[in-house]
Amino acid sequence: MQEYQKLLEKLKENKKWPMLYMFKFIVPNEGGKVDQVKALLPKHGSLSFKHTKNLKFVSITCKASMKDAESIVKITAEASKIEGLISL
Repeated sequence: MQEYQKLLEKLKENKKWPMLYMFKFIVPNEGGKVDQVKALLPKHGSLSFKHTKNLKFVSITCKASMKDAESIVKITAEASKIEGLISL
């Protein structure tokens, strides 16, 4: 979680929680990776997907009300463990 310290500090600058947060990931469209990302995202969030022309990658966007900075960093850190994932 050390590499997410800057993100955590930035998020903690926000004094109003819960807040609407947008997760955005690009993931290879293979091996169930899209489903792995979906499983990590908040169930109450609104999801949208966009495929690249050649269908090799999927952009996943989730907008959700998050209760605190730590929960955002936890999801981002878990998602980063998925091979080939790019976090935006």
